[in-house]
Amino acid sequence: MEEEIGRVTHYFSKIGVGVVEMTKGDLKVGETIHIKGHTTDLYQKVDSMQMEHAPVQAVKKGESFGLHVEAHVREHDLVFKVTED
Repeated sequence: MEEEIGRVTHYFSKIGVGVVEMTKGDLKVGETIHIKGHTTDLYQKVDSMQMEHAPVQAVKKGESFGLHVEAHVREHDLVFKVTED
């Protein structure tokens, strides 16, 4: 099952980091996400997240965070949390 939790607002190609703005719910390190957009279709496990250049274990609605992504993502791509349900 997938629940939309946010969207990509920026991508830093040199370091492979996407900035995600959380629009609902929460996300923790170790959970799996699906980033989907016009040309993006990426599943990956969240191995680390950063806010203000400091590592965090969890983020919630209203927060923006940096995430190392395994492939190119684009602004406006949607981010879904993948659950076992």
